[in-house]
Amino acid sequence: MSLPKRAAAIRAAVAARQVSAVEVCRATLDQITRTDPPLHAFLHVCADRALARAAELDRHPDVTAPLLGVPVAIKDNICTAGVPTTAASRLLEDYVPPYSATVVERLERAGAVIIGKTNCDEFAMGSSTEHSAFGPTRNPWGVDRTPGGSSGGSAVAVAAGMAPLALGSDTGGSIRQPAALCGVFGLKPTYGRVSRYGLIAFASSLDQIGPMAASAEDLALAFAAIAGADARDATSVDAPAPDPAAGLDGDLRGVRVGVPRELLRVGVEPGVQRAFDAALDSLREAGAVLTDVSLPHASLAIPVYYLVANAEASSNLARYDGVRYGARADAATLHDTYYRTRALFGAEAKRRIMIGTFVLSAGYYDAYYVKAQQVRALIRHDYDQAFAEVDTVAMPTSPTAAFPLGARTDDPLQMYLADVFTVAANLAGLPAISIPCGVTEEQLPVGLQLTGRRFDEATLLRAAAALERRSPIARPAAASI
Repeated sequence: MSLPKRAAAIRAAVAARQVSAVEVCRATLDQITRTDPPLHAFLHVCADRALARAAELDRHPDVTAPLLGVPVAIKDNICTAGVPTTAASRLLEDYVPPYSATVVERLERAGAVIIGKTNCDEFAMGSSTEHSAFGPTRNPWGVDRTPGGSSGGSAVAVAAGMAPLALGSDTGGSIRQPAALCGVFGLKPTYGRVSRYGLIAFASSLDQIGPMAASAEDLALAFAAIAGADARDATSVDAPAPDPAAGLDGDLRGVRVGVPRELLRVGVEPGVQRAFDAALDSLREAGAVLTDVSLPHASLAIPVYYLVANAEASSNLARYDGVRYGARADAATLHDTYYRTRALFGAEAKRRIMIGTFVLSAGYYDAYYVKAQQVRALIRHDYDQAFAEVDTVAMPTSPTAAFPLGARTDDPLQMYLADVFTVAANLAGLPAISIPCGVTEEQLPVGLQLTGRRFDEATLLRAAAALERRSPIARPAAASI
């Protein structure tokens, strides 16, 4: 028999003893062996650990576990006990955590099998997964194109059928943008909904862990498994996750969708715009009511994000100095130890650390950092005003489809604009989802982004299921290997 591909189907088959967790695990590892070499989605595959875990599940199966026997890939900035966790940086090249992040513990408690760590931009800084110290990841829809970033490895692992589920982290769109460019589902939960304990910090007021999957149902299963308060994360919130099976029947009657059309006038590729317009029609056919809304300060989200995020990054990454954390370069003096160790950072990390240090420096703090925080409050207020009229706000996830490798590496501003529609949700702490909604004339996937009220991920998942029912999701050729 052929093994099921989706998480829900795998869980059902393992629970019914139609297939063993070990068989599922071996098939997944075989798919990685066949498919990953040209794509480079994985930095480390923990085959022995995964097979031992699967065998244990077969010996003592808990048939009520929601992810029983389901293989899951983990972004390499999320700590996993006994498995290398590098954040795609030379600074952590040899780091093997002695503990697991809360999300990893919860996945394993739910019956999941961790199969490996996925490639990403260094310390999650990037929009193309080209800033990994260990080489870029390639998009299975076109190996000469980027998968987006920074969670590009996780998106490719799901898109190419190497894992039914993966975890990413989202600081300014790092789950949603690669999900859109690879044609999979990606959810950034409300800030605080999912514990950040064990996530290697980039920008602490913006970072959020979330799931990626090939279907809305699988996305809901993974989200329910990892959500919930955690005493080890002071910013986590005690808000129960929605029932993963509820509201996924495709009916959107009563749901009000706002469209901020003033943001869509420039910079959106024609193929993306056509797919977006078709997705709005599908939402309307499913019963949703569409209306225009205004987000007057959303156009300022990119500069505000790169001031706030880089300021926090300069503080968080100061610990990698050769003394307290990470690699240590040999040198005769303390000054040279700092100098040579920090030279191990890649170019993009150095750029962001220097920008962040500048905006926090005396004389510039009020002019840049404080001003950015004030505009951040206005962006949050805009969304609060919009949600008085609608239940969710719709935009394209990315203004373009997957762009060629190397096309933007020498133009950081163009790279940053890849996140123009996603960063506002992080600044406001709101949940947002990317839903596959079609392909361009070049057969590259396009994503629809829906942003919701705080802790209303249920409406986003409901809309995702509705669109999935009306528009079957295409898969890249690599997924059928």
